[in-house]
Amino acid sequence: MASRVGWVNENPVTQERGAVLIDPGDDPDGLFAGVVELGSEARVAGEHFHPAQHERFRVLSGALTLKLEGVERTLTAGEIADIPAGAVHDWWNASGAPASALVWVDPGLRFLELISTLFGLARTGRTNEKGMPDPLQLAVIATEFRDTVVFTSPPPLVQKLVLGPLAALGRVRGRRAVYPELQEPLEVVVPDPELIDLAERFRPAARPAGP
Repeated sequence: MASRVGWVNENPVTQERGAVLIDPGDDPDGLFAGVVELGSEARVAGEHFHPAQHERFRVLSGALTLKLEGVERTLTAGEIADIPAGAVHDWWNASGAPASALVWVDPGLRFLELISTLFGLARTGRTNEKGMPDPLQLAVIATEFRDTVVFTSPPPLVQKLVLGPLAALGRVRGRRAVYPELQEPLEVVVPDPELIDLAERFRPAARPAGP
């Protein structure tokens, strides 16, 4: 597959527009890095955690509020936040004006596949006002990508009881976890070399090799 560096995707519902700076399919460590432009009311679809992924933010402009394990912190330009695997978090634009940030996810290949799918569903009107797909679609995605992201609502026990049957019904009704046609970029740009440099300079340390 050709490199996805410079691929641009957009979620008009959550007001996120991102470009790939480091393609995890090319990177020897499997790291994803991107730059995201945020509308004045941008926020992620819901509180969640990444079971095995380390996430890092570095604010470029404006301000972001990060809620990490119940503690809120506002980040301004130049500040970095690290989110360990398994840490429950949520974030939103706190500046009241457009903002931007660098984002790293390690490992990032599955994350890029997931986020491209969710953005594509939002662009084609298949999510609610928070950017979440309908229950059947969400169940199919959640079961396929449970190694990548887990939302905290509904509660874990409810998810355990209902996601499997809902996902089975969703697949019968034609829902898919991945829609390749929705993952195509809106456009392909040449990233700013300074952003590429920042993405490399502040990349998280490589994960230790397994036993």
